[in-house]
Amino acid sequence: MPKFIEVGLLEDIPQLGSRVIETDQGRIAIFRTSDDEVFALADACPHKGGPLSQGIVHGKRVTCPMHNWVFELQSGEAVAPDEACAARYPVQLESGKIYLSLEK
Repeated sequence: MPKFIEVGLLEDIPQLGSRVIETDQGRIAIFRTSDDEVFALADACPHKGGPLSQGIVHGKRVTCPMHNWVFELQSGEAVAPDEACAARYPVQLESGKIYLSLEK
């Protein structure tokens, strides 16, 4: 079972926004959808390394700010026709607190 650590509060992330946390594994972007769901991806687009945290969140997707590649927040997979995958990290939301597991 993955170990989860508290990384912040849901209210600290605007809807359709993100926050970045620094970890031993690098920068991880925590995203919040308009429905208050949270997702976590490595904060580097696998295409050219762009900061996904600075991208536009829409629905359950984020668009990389560098070259407009779109990634599914649930899986990290690029939307066709692009082919790539951003590392995804498990997250949990409990009583307004966000918990992250560094185990992919």
